[in-house]
Amino acid sequence: MRNKLIDLNNHLFAQIERIADDDLMKESGEAEIKRANALKAISAQVIKLHVVALQAEKLKQSGAIDSNELSETFELKKLN
Repeated sequence: MRNKLIDLNNHLFAQIERIADDDLMKESGEAEIKRANALKAISAQVIKLHVVALQAEKLKQSGAIDSNELSETFELKKLN
């Protein structure tokens, strides 16, 4: 399955490598900077969503909220 946090991690490090590539930056530096900024903005939103999901899971595990109260959007699974 795609689109896991490890995929985001890999994309971020790949972008770092592209920006560190002097030859690539000479050819298309402005485009790479725009790409990096777009990736940064999207990444921040993905991370925020995962933080909210983790907070919801913690509330569920503590018994503060009933698991039925959680949106199916989070698709939270019971931790072992």
